[in-house]
Amino acid sequence: MKNAYDKVRAARLASRPTSLDFISSMFTSFTELHGDRRYGDDKAIVGGIAFLKDIPVTVIGIEKGKNTRERILRSFGSPEPEGYRKALRLMRQAEKFHRPVVTFVDTSGAYCGIGAEKRGQGEAIAENLMEMSALNVPVVTILIGEGGSGGALALAVCDRLWMLENSIYSVISPEGCANILYRDAKRADEAAAALRLTAEDALEFHFADRIISEEKLGSREFFAALSDELYEEIKQLSEIGNIRERRYERFRSF
Repeated sequence: MKNAYDKVRAARLASRPTSLDFISSMFTSFTELHGDRRYGDDKAIVGGIAFLKDIPVTVIGIEKGKNTRERILRSFGSPEPEGYRKALRLMRQAEKFHRPVVTFVDTSGAYCGIGAEKRGQGEAIAENLMEMSALNVPVVTILIGEGGSGGALALAVCDRLWMLENSIYSVISPEGCANILYRDAKRADEAAAALRLTAEDALEFHFADRIISEEKLGSREFFAALSDELYEEIKQLSEIGNIRERRYERFRSF
């Protein structure tokens, strides 16, 4: 039986499938779109249009990369303001053309650097939270690894949140929490338990709607099954009315 910090370690494994693995395996005809039309193109967030079987969707993911070179290029999956603004641009486009939105989240948190702060990191995240809450199309978020603080939440104001069984969702990393509470980052295992950051915890608190088994993680069968389930979920969400009001009530209930 894994404890909370075991799940943190599992969520951070370099061998885990990344957002691009999920996108390439679950969707067809993916066309990546770049840039926020203000500053530049953040490689930590990938997004574009694709088909989920016969449904056109907008798909967005936080991408960590596979090796050292890719991870440096993608800031280890820590988006900068232009990444969040790119995601928001794509979500607004999705609403205009009535496309459901699917997001994949895997980040330790938003990029914390002077440049990102100068370009409005906090404002970019806040704008995503506000705008996503009012989108008039279905939004499904799949948390595939780390879900760190506002950096994750900026792509997770959704109608359904699914979590892989070894993914985590937390306001702060266990190491950061331990450093603040105990003045000792080595007590991260204690902090992880106190934070209640596992998928089971999120399901218990009704933040998450389902936990996805990792028994065949990364296999063709895994992606095919997940694609089928996502297709059915989006069809159901598309058939219900008052999507914004339902999303509002979901978050008010927390």
